[in-house]
Order: sequence, then structure tokens, then C-alpha cells
Amino acid sequence: MSSAVTTHEPASLPIEDQWEEFVAGRYKEGKDESEYRIYDEKSDPRVAAFYRENHQKQTLAFVLEKEKEYYALNKGERSIWEAAEYLNTLVDESDPDTDLNQIEHLMQTSEAIRRDGHPRWMILAGFLHDLGKCLCLYGEPQWAVVGDTFPVGCAYSDKVVFPEYFRANPDYNVPELQTQYGIYEPNCGLDKVHMSFGHDGYIAHVVRDYMPEPALYMLRYHSFYAAHRQGAYGYLMSPHDIEMFEWVRKFNPYDLYSKGHTKPDVKALRPYYEDLIAEFFPAKLRW
Repeated sequence: MSSAVTTHEPASLPIEDQWEEFVAGRYKEGKDESEYRIYDEKSDPRVAAFYRENHQKQTLAFVLEKEKEYYALNKGERSIWEAAEYLNTLVDESDPDTDLNQIEHLMQTSEAIRRDGHPRWMILAGFLHDLGKCLCLYGEPQWAVVGDTFPVGCAYSDKVVFPEYFRANPDYNVPELQTQYGIYEPNCGLDKVHMSFGHDGYIAHVVRDYMPEPALYMLRYHSFYAAHRQGAYGYLMSPHDIEMFEWVRKFNPYDLYSKGHTKPDVKALRPYYEDLIAEFFPAKLRW
């Protein structure tokens, strides 16, 4: 999947593809733990620069500000399909490695889920999972939209990619925000934890009243790799979170590894997806 941000940082246009390639390699099944730091050190400089900025600027204050701004859902009303077409304007024509538009990428994920016989709500979650990237069209820089997510307001885990970059975050020097639990209570539950801001939390919030809980966990935490791939932050999770993360782990391979599949025929598949969307959603949603 590829994206362009025309009003911010044109030099970083390819970063989403670079990040997703990095993620797919870093979390490849069967990879030895000792390989993670080697991969990080040798990763594309643009990926390192992206995470340096992301880790520096995703403060608790920033996250609270963005949650207040975007979770008010005052960016207009659109249907799910209209939102997907809106996201299509993020296609990066300068990227030589893919000719997929955004709907085609979403369908690659959802069609892979469909082929494996999963429930209709999970197929729909695959189609929805990247719609929150319309945050770029609202003017947000990519470091506030994509990338691995992590809790803010407590100590950073060394399982988060490039943990050394957190030293430049102002919260790093606030003692009460750098204890194990920080502003939270032990096993308080992730619903009480503020995650770094991005497309995951936004799309989960938009559809929170319409999708089943396992789907909301998939959407909300699919980029929380430190937890669902490396077991970090278990001390903040409730028993219910741990149960629900089985669904997040089930979803993850479709998110990472579906891009090599055949390019979907959007015209032929559209009636199926329009019917699927209508099963769960009203004609318009607030964004």
C-alpha cells in the first residue's frame, strides 16, 4: 500500500511502504529474537527517521489533544464505501513498486480473510482496517498516522521498535510517566490506556457502535506489535484483553502478508462488499 501527503513533508512520501516492508520483515514468522536489533540497525534510513520523529513527538499531551480533536467525529458524514474512495486519493504515483489503489489494497486483505472461511464481520474488518489513514487527508503527518503503536503515559517497553529514540520524547524526563504503570493501574485494561495516536484508534472509534468486539480489537490494536507479537505490556492488560488478543493475532498475518496476492477485481467484487457493508452499517457514519 502506498500513500502521498501533498501538504506535508514531501520527502517522506514513500515512508508507508517502507514501514510496512520493515514490519513484514521484522515480524516474519520463525524469525529469531536475536535478529530484531540487527534488522533495525540495517533498516532503510527513512524508516529510522520516521520512527525517530514518531517516538519524539507522540507525547501524552499530543495524544490527548488528538483524541479530543478526532474522536469528536466532526469531519463530516460518509458511507464506508465513500470513505474508501476518499482514501483512494492517497495513491502515491511516484512509487514504482505498486500500482494498487487503496480500495484494491483493502480488498487484498479482506479477500484473503474471505478465502480462509472466516466470519463476515472479520472479512469486513479486513476491508476497514486502513480507512483511518484518511487522517493524512485531514492534514496529519505520517508519523501521527502509521507506524507501530504503543502506550503513552507510562514507561516505554524495549520491545517497541527503536526504543532508543524515546529518549528525545519530553515525557522521557517526567518521572511519573516513566514508572512501569505510569498514570495507570496494574491490569487496568487497554480501554483505559492511551495509545500513540494513529489510524488504528481512529477507525476503531468511528465504527465502535457497529462492529463486534473482536473486530474492534483487530482494528484498534493491529499495529500494537510490541504486545501481540512480543508479549510486552501484559501488566496493563486485563484477562479480557488477553482473550481478545487471540483475535488480533489471528488478523495480523492477513494485514502483513496479503499484498502479494492477485490484484482484486474491484468492479466485480463491489456488489459483495456493498452488501456486506449494509449488513453492519447505516448509510452514513460520522468521521
